Amino acid sequence: MATDTRTGSAEEPEAGGEGAARPLPGLARAAAALAAGETTSRTLTERALARIEATQATLNAFRLVRAEAALEEAEAADQALCRGERRPLLGVPVAVKDDTDVCGEPTAFGCAGSFPPKTADAEVVRRLRAAGAVIVGKTNSPELGQWPFTEGRAFGDTRNPWDPAYTPGGSSGGAAAAVAAGLVPAALGSDGAGSVRIPAAWTHLVGIKPQRGRISTWPDPEAFNGITVLGPLARTVEDAALLLDVASGNREGDLHRPPPVDVRAAVGRDPGALRIALSTRWAFTATPKRLDPRVEAAVRALAERLAALGHEVEEADPHYGPVGLTFVPRATAGIRAWAQRAPDPGLLDPRTRAAAGTGRLLGGPVLRAARAAEGPLRRHVGRIFRRYDVVLTPTTATPPPRVGDLARLSGWQTDRRMIAHCPYAWPWNVLGWPGINVPAALTEPEQLPLGAQLLGPAGSEPLLVSLAAQLEADRRWHERWPPMV
Repeated sequence: MATDTRTGSAEEPEAGGEGAARPLPGLARAAAALAAGETTSRTLTERALARIEATQATLNAFRLVRAEAALEEAEAADQALCRGERRPLLGVPVAVKDDTDVCGEPTAFGCAGSFPPKTADAEVVRRLRAAGAVIVGKTNSPELGQWPFTEGRAFGDTRNPWDPAYTPGGSSGGAAAAVAAGLVPAALGSDGAGSVRIPAAWTHLVGIKPQRGRISTWPDPEAFNGITVLGPLARTVEDAALLLDVASGNREGDLHRPPPVDVRAAVGRDPGALRIALSTRWAFTATPKRLDPRVEAAVRALAERLAALGHEVEEADPHYGPVGLTFVPRATAGIRAWAQRAPDPGLLDPRTRAAAGTGRLLGGPVLRAARAAEGPLRRHVGRIFRRYDVVLTPTTATPPPRVGDLARLSGWQTDRRMIAHCPYAWPWNVLGWPGINVPAALTEPEQLPLGAQLLGPAGSEPLLVSLAAQLEADRRWHERWPPMV
């Protein structure tokens, strides 16, 4: 049994054996144990379902649990394993976010109301199934993924396993809470303004925002006018890379189809001596912000470790230019499009209706201009990579806020507070480039997680993963579990 991190650290639990009280092993370890016959898919799936049920009243990580269907999938996986089949995730239970279609289940994306069941899997779910994964359920998201907290009248409050008084972040907060608490080995989230990286930072996880188009968003040719991508949350770099590799790929109709990369192979690869820019500067937003000294100290300590590992680390900032002006039209037009799918618009949060109204005003010519600016912005921001290989920044400006701190604010107040907490992640969504959150520290004495971003140019996931894995081997963050585990 894992120990309380306030008094010590704990190794990852064993993959085999009984005991639903124990957290599940990581993705790669579970897959290896299944292939070796050390456990069964049914055993792991029953453990996952038992842990979900035991924590739902406290963490509230899941919007929908597929208990019966997941056990049927687990039985089929065990039969395939007995026949000698070998697939990357055969029999491993995983979760997906409430914005991703699973055949036979509704996709409510955090909204209230009665949504019809989907008649087909999303392309990414099809790929997870092809790899043998067991889909145990859909995790909570704030309404249309808008906020860095996971709360809503449709499902209640999702809480952080490091301290349930605090949010796990958003919008992939349910996925992050589920992985951090060991309910599932890994989960798929989505990131439109940091929605994988922010909850990863606030729950002590690895979260990858891949290159735009790396993972298909079908049945949507693109998500939120190209700013949103799908990405993995996991406790280790290897697990995140494995889920990313399995989920990656395109189909006819996708608007973005980057050249393929082998991410998992980069986990054990020496990144070499890299030039790393340490940046604490944020893009202009005309709203007040302050970098919490605890976050800055954690990121600077990480920079010192990188230097000790042989990298050249210097303070240097990307020049973001007017990136914020291009983000708002794409985000709000995306909210408007999603809001039109709600069966009862009257049940939407007033802030959602206001954002959808803004999206209507900023659609058309303004949206087209915002999208046309992406190329020049890439060239402008990308100048940093003439001198440096990787940019290191905070993932958030603050530790996680308390549950309820942002949920009862007006739309404008929510936007200001949201930007104040999370000013670092969203520019990379405009650019479409990859980034990885890695655990940076735990605050004292609260023991709340803080994260840092490793950011790169187009197609740099293998480089970022190899660097993150090197850091993980040095920092051993995956040995620490939340107190409530």
